[in-house]
Amino acid sequence: MKTKISLALLVLLLLSTFLFYGCKNKGDGKKDDPAKRGASIVVFIPGVTAGSPIYEMLAEGTRNAAKDYADANPETAPSVTVIEGGFNQAEWESQVTTLAASGEYDLIVSSNPSLPVIVSAVSAKFPQQKFLLLDGELAGNPNVYTLRYNQREQAFMAGYIAALSTMESIELSSASAAENAAAAAGAKRIGLVAAQEYPVMNNIILPGFIEGAQAVDPLFDVDFRVVGNWFDAARAAELAAAMIRGGAKVLLPIAGGAGHGVVQAAVEAGIKVVWFDTNGYAIRPGTVIGSTILRQDKAACEKITLFLKGQLPFGIAEIAGTADGFVDFVEDDPLYIAAVSAAVREKQAQLTARLRSGELKLD
Repeated sequence: MKTKISLALLVLLLLSTFLFYGCKNKGDGKKDDPAKRGASIVVFIPGVTAGSPIYEMLAEGTRNAAKDYADANPETAPSVTVIEGGFNQAEWESQVTTLAASGEYDLIVSSNPSLPVIVSAVSAKFPQQKFLLLDGELAGNPNVYTLRYNQREQAFMAGYIAALSTMESIELSSASAAENAAAAAGAKRIGLVAAQEYPVMNNIILPGFIEGAQAVDPLFDVDFRVVGNWFDAARAAELAAAMIRGGAKVLLPIAGGAGHGVVQAAVEAGIKVVWFDTNGYAIRPGTVIGSTILRQDKAACEKITLFLKGQLPFGIAEIAGTADGFVDFVEDDPLYIAAVSAAVREKQAQLTARLRSGELKLD
């Protein structure tokens, strides 16, 4: 009887031990090799996805990379979770900290020029957490990879098409050479409406926009105004209207949802708009006469794929531009062709061809 009882107790003890360690290993997946179990990826959206094309592309590119990898490696299919941080930037650091503290994700993906500073602080607290950041720069952190787009090139192309369109409107509205010269002297003005001021805006985008316009004619100047947030379309419309009264003939909004207020003001005044980051011709056909884009879906897909293959160079801060295929100008959209004259399109095409080939390099 004692032998049977001891044997039963031994079996029960072994079974309990197996269940304990089995459950522990199952719940502690973050400690495993992601290449053997399938990586867990979270996309942190600093804002909301719907209505934000740049973030829609981020999520789409990440999902595409995961799907392609899963198709080729079904036994280690990665998982993708998308979490929205909302518009209150003061909360983003605590939200990213929560994601890192959970230990659930092999990689945290995000995109915003403000994220490198946030991630630098979070990474110091959780040195095992890996991050992939697009549209930002942070070099030297062994757990962070960043890809920054060459927005000097992007802004240059926007300024160039804005100035070309302005010059054409001056020529068309002037009946004589004398009137043309007089009109041109006071009308070489374009505008940029920004949601906020931040280093990339002040030091790269705005100067690049001016530089592009002045490549058409050195006499161009830029009226620059700030909304104060990314959603107040009414305020953006007021600023745009004031800029139009001040002589701006083409406006560039970089203001998120507030940018639609700029478009409405342009429609009412009969002037033109250049769009930034995504293809905006369909927003208001005939009013939007240029779109400089970031191929964030392509960037996300390529870099996530490298991560899944164990080849993403953490610690590196890369910069990609037009020649790399991540920054471009949309010139094949029928709405662009219908809205812009052949002469202007030809001059813009010559510029973009030089950037794509690498003949023209804007560091």
